[in-house]
Amino acid sequence: METTLVQVIVRDNNVDQALKVLKKKMQREGIFREMKLRKAYEKPSERKAREKSEAIRRARKLERKRLEREGF
Repeated sequence: METTLVQVIVRDNNVDQALKVLKKKMQREGIFREMKLRKAYEKPSERKAREKSEAIRRARKLERKRLEREGF
């Protein structure tokens, strides 16, 4: 199990700005996504199907970007 520490420093009692920074860091680290996935048990077959569909989605997105760069 990997643990990541996310630390935010509150400057000048500006808690709103610190929360904004914290949310951005958590989003970047994938913590929100991890929490959503761990909310309920996911069967191994469902996990495999989800990961496969995510991989397909990523591949399509990369292909679109590549075609766009090449000017098609």
